[in-house]
Amino acid sequence: MKKEGSKIIKVPYSPDVKSYSIDEILAAGGPSAFAKKMKKNLNGLFDEIARLPSDAFLTDDEFKEAMATLNTGK
Repeated sequence: MKKEGSKIIKVPYSPDVKSYSIDEILAAGGPSAFAKKMKKNLNGLFDEIARLPSDAFLTDDEFKEAMATLNTGK
């Protein structure tokens, strides 16, 4: 689910995304080897991050509040 303003909307499930078990990742030689096998790399990652809207990131106050919430929930 994705929060949009004060509404929560359903995000459609994407069946073409496969998840992999830890055993499959380790069998490939670990996370880096698995990523290489899947032809994934970090090229363009910073460009993708730069294209995100400014409200995609927490402010310092929001981060502190989120961390306080997480710490009290332990």
